Amino acid sequence: MIGKLTGTVDTLAEDHVILDVGGVGYLVQCPSSTLSRLTMGAHASLMIEMKVSDDAIRLYGFASAEEREWFRLLQTVQSVGSKVALAVLSTLSPRDLQRALALSDKAMIGRAPGVGPKLALRIATELKDKAPAMLLRGEGETAIPLVAPRGPEADAVSALTHLGYSEGAAATAVARAAQELGGGETGALIREALRSMGR
Repeated sequence: MIGKLTGTVDTLAEDHVILDVGGVGYLVQCPSSTLSRLTMGAHASLMIEMKVSDDAIRLYGFASAEEREWFRLLQTVQSVGSKVALAVLSTLSPRDLQRALALSDKAMIGRAPGVGPKLALRIATELKDKAPAMLLRGEGETAIPLVAPRGPEADAVSALTHLGYSEGAAATAVARAAQELGGGETGALIREALRSMGR
């Protein structure tokens, strides 16, 4: 089994890279997040997931071991194969995916090509408990457990997304605001969240 490849980027395409390792060119399919970090002729190391079927041996490459773990985890969901798993990881970073699962955000998962509403719901439901510990960590800040907001917190997140903030940023800011204020009504949470994001 191949777990990692290190070599020179020979060819970059829309969905794969050919990595020259000691004169052998390995065709490795990658999410766009990984491909965007590669440069023609540059040295590169990729974490590899190898799949062997009756008609082919396919290699999937990732910039980090964490991304590879998400690729494996996504495929434990019924109807999610390697193509859909790559599409999800091309659309959402591991951190965005964590947030989407913690918040049961089907719409965020459904942004990936080939993921319809039913499949997005299945991914959100089946992986919510399997996913790694859902903690948001800021630089030098206390970790905040990310749970699906309810009541005033959910209203505050909704208001902030209408103001143009992403769902993840809004949820993080509101969670921090609730922690600072020890709860509170929607208006107070929104004001505190906006204040913290404006720092």
